[in-house]
Amino acid sequence: MLEGFGVILCFILFAFAFVGINLFLSRLLRPSRPSPEKAMPYECGEDPVGDAWIRFNPRFYMVALVFVVFEVELAVILPVTVCLKSWAAAGHGALAFWELMIFVGILALGLVYAWRKGDLDWVRPQPRFSAGTPAKPVQRENR
Repeated sequence: MLEGFGVILCFILFAFAFVGINLFLSRLLRPSRPSPEKAMPYECGEDPVGDAWIRFNPRFYMVALVFVVFEVELAVILPVTVCLKSWAAAGHGALAFWELMIFVGILALGLVYAWRKGDLDWVRPQPRFSAGTPAKPVQRENR
């Protein structure tokens, strides 16, 4: 029983030794030319200006969240499409196809919901007022 733990311990020690040796060799072999420009944070080619703790528009997060949802969809759909031919040969092709269509339909409903709600609009339209009513000033929430 303990022999199995000995193998695991040896594997862990080998892993730490491998990482340590590689870090040591890279530090030994790499050139070291520090400069103030290299020590400065990099932000897409722009010089950093101001404080890093600024407020971002929540639309950035909503668009990113919708993007992540559809990337996960691709990770789920791809294996099904690869195996669909073998499932069809086994007689389960129609079931797999319709399950996939239901999954895509649910995600399409979510996309339509986000679209109708306006979460994908970068610039939101301003509310229109009729000619007889005075325009009210827009009050913003502090979040």
